[in-house]
Amino acid sequence: MAYLLGAHVSTKGGVQNAPLNAAKIGASAFALFLKNQRRWFEKPYPPERVRQFKENLRKVGIKPEAVLPHASYLVNLCSPSAEVARKSLRALKDEALRAQTLGLKYLNFHPGARGDRYSEDRALRLVAAALNRLIEETEKVVFVVENTAGQGTTIGYRLEHLARILELVRYKDRVGVCLDTAHLFAAGYDLSTEEGFFKTFELFEELIGFEFLKGVHLNDSLVPLGSR
Repeated sequence: MAYLLGAHVSTKGGVQNAPLNAAKIGASAFALFLKNQRRWFEKPYPPERVRQFKENLRKVGIKPEAVLPHASYLVNLCSPSAEVARKSLRALKDEALRAQTLGLKYLNFHPGARGDRYSEDRALRLVAAALNRLIEETEKVVFVVENTAGQGTTIGYRLEHLARILELVRYKDRVGVCLDTAHLFAAGYDLSTEEGFFKTFELFEELIGFEFLKGVHLNDSLVPLGSR
């Protein structure tokens, strides 16, 4: 089996430079932000940059399905603020359309934080409902939910949370999972031992299934096991 390995690369000077930056480090895959990750919205890509991005991707020999763009950190589909939740829905749709314009298959995002307004299950239902709507309003792009460390009231720190979201999404071919190893460790999944590693991924297979695993953020952890 061939493994695709890369890193999150810069889009400085324009999104068209991302494939070239990936090639410079010998990557066979890469992640990128489709716009400023600290802003809700930006202007559409100029057509020339879209053309150059696709051309550069072909030039460096990286397939579109080997690119895992990361959505804005502002997106919170289960926000206790109705305004933020609505803006998050619009922003994630905008990012999906950006990915679609670039010919990319996936869009990675964090599920969000529920505050004190919702239970965890209600928050998971809200995320799934938002995904069902977004899938109906977009084409082809697969929405990839990333696990979290569980800080504050963030959801998605248990594999059961990810499984619940996938269960509630009607279009299974338009949803997937990205596992961040630092987040897993902080959430209490001990990847520091062989036994813990296999236990974690056996549970993943049982609850979710590897057919839904679209990418891995392979990171060490700065915080202790289970500290969230």
